[in-house]
Amino acid sequence: MKKLSSILLILCVLLLGCQRQNPLVYNVNKSDELREYESESEEESRFAESLAQKESMKEAESLAAAEAAVWTKKLPQKTATRVKGIYLTAVTAGSSRMQDIIGHLDETELNAVVIDILGDKGRIEYRMSSPLIDEIGSAEDTIPDLPSLMTTLKAHGIYTIARIVTFRDPYLATVKPEWMNHKADGSVFTDNSGMAWVDPYNRDAWEYKVQVAEQCADAGFDEIQFDYVRFCTERGMNDVVYSEEETQGMDKTDIITEFVRFASDRLAAKNVFMSTDVFGTIIGSYVDTVSVGQDYPVMAGAVDYMCPMIYPSHYGNGNFGLEVPDLEPYKAILGACNASRKDLALDYTEGVHQAIVRPWLQGFTASWLQNFKHYGAAEIRQQIQAVYDAGYDEWIIWNASNEYDWSAYLSDEQAAQEDQQIKAKRAADAQAAVDASRAAEESESASRAAALESIAQSKEDAANDAIETAAESSES
Repeated sequence: MKKLSSILLILCVLLLGCQRQNPLVYNVNKSDELREYESESEEESRFAESLAQKESMKEAESLAAAEAAVWTKKLPQKTATRVKGIYLTAVTAGSSRMQDIIGHLDETELNAVVIDILGDKGRIEYRMSSPLIDEIGSAEDTIPDLPSLMTTLKAHGIYTIARIVTFRDPYLATVKPEWMNHKADGSVFTDNSGMAWVDPYNRDAWEYKVQVAEQCADAGFDEIQFDYVRFCTERGMNDVVYSEEETQGMDKTDIITEFVRFASDRLAAKNVFMSTDVFGTIIGSYVDTVSVGQDYPVMAGAVDYMCPMIYPSHYGNGNFGLEVPDLEPYKAILGACNASRKDLALDYTEGVHQAIVRPWLQGFTASWLQNFKHYGAAEIRQQIQAVYDAGYDEWIIWNASNEYDWSAYLSDEQAAQEDQQIKAKRAADAQAAVDASRAAEESESASRAAALESIAQSKEDAANDAIETAAESSES
């Protein structure tokens, strides 16, 4: 009985213990070694936690840096102009010929001029100044009174574009040879015409060219157009060397794109539009893109206007399915413009900037070709029509001597009528496309229905055949 009471007492104590609100705490006399071990463990745990936090912060910083590295086009805060223009040399712009030219612009649909400011010889065509420009000493006074010229052009409502030749610069080679392309032996590379080319990886040269562009913006130009924004394509370029330190792993398209973005940021800050001239042959051609360093869709994301030089005479026989492109100006331009639309459409992303395409058209006769055609008013008009038929609205005519056939251009009234016709045609074409798409869908739907009906009928016929076979078998 006594033993039973003891057992009951122990059970009661255990049950009461289970009902305690707080767990039992054991007071253990820890040794110095145990305390030291626990302290070290805690320290190691805190250290590991700290490392994890640092790694997490590094990851966040890397992600932030990657996001910051995604370049975004900055847009000028001004209204764009639909350009119908011609090219003018500085000699023409600075001469008495301008009075006659402005008169023709007033009488026709033409509303814009592209003027050489930093020309093919590497000389700035009017007196501008900055410490760097003064050091290089490239400014001349071919246009003796640019402010007066700009005032006159603005008074006549003429849109002004400053042309800047970028990476071909024979003058710069005489004062800054270290900025130029070099062969392995250290000599400056020159092309077959004896022209030296700037090293596109040289950022000091970038600064010089962009400073000239900024000065043009300050002078009142509506747009800055960079020409020769590319690598030279002649065979001698195989002798040109670039160090790994210089290229830093960037290929031709990488560095040309980076320059264009650099210039775009600077000029957007000046609230001026920017355009680039590009080889027409790079459109849809990986080989040409790699050769010159111009990636058509990528560059279109960095500028306000893309100006592909799609002269029919510059395309080899067979392009666009044409035996001799120069002999068929309408088809050649339509083929080039359609290729442009296709190339840009493949790279299009909703909400991401893409430049307006404003092609250069041929205003000259390519008499050096074996088979060529005289380009007069009719041929120019055919090219313009092809631009419109391809869905583009702007164009510029190139004639190196500035000898233009003014009869090729409509009056403002005629141009307004033409615009109405173009709008009506595009609306009709769009509706026709919708109707064709709907008809195709309906045809496909009808075909599907017919196919399903045929399948159902086949199944029904098979079932009937099976029933008949079974009936015949049972009768037998």
